[in-house]
Amino acid sequence: MPASRILLGVIGRPHGVRGLVRVTSYADPPEALASYGPLEAEDGRRFTLRWVGAGVAELAELRDGAAVKLADRTAAERLTNLRLSVPRERLPAPEAEEFYLADLVGLAAVDPAGTALGTVVALHDYGAGASLEIARPDAPPLLIPFTRAAVPEVDVAEGRLVVVAPEVVEIPAPSREEAA
Repeated sequence: MPASRILLGVIGRPHGVRGLVRVTSYADPPEALASYGPLEAEDGRRFTLRWVGAGVAELAELRDGAAVKLADRTAAERLTNLRLSVPRERLPAPEAEEFYLADLVGLAAVDPAGTALGTVVALHDYGAGASLEIARPDAPPLLIPFTRAAVPEVDVAEGRLVVVAPEVVEIPAPSREEAA
């Protein structure tokens, strides 16, 4: 997703048979997601959202200026995992010492001594906390939990972050005798 767009939510599974969907909101507070105006999918479709319960929303797709509500469960199922974003200019500027997670992609990752480790190429969040994926030259990518202990310093203006990478422990393959 381009840095000019900020991911604010993801449509989850359908809820019931009347076209309602579960929505994961990354807004703070989560209910604020509906207040950012039309939410945009990566394919260009635009949606409005109205909360009807905790994490459950009614969606309408904007077509030719008209809001067309999801008609049924089948229509809702087709939107599962659709990512919803807004143009960055609709969001407030981050406060000092704050940033949007999208700002981390492209930053140089260095160890505490300043040695280059690679470049942040993605952020992953599967529900247990965010992880940074760091592409490294001549090595497999490094996944680092995005915690203060593992990433003690983020400097978006300087284009870098400090990573305290865990030690890699090589586990030898078991011998034939051990494997039997």
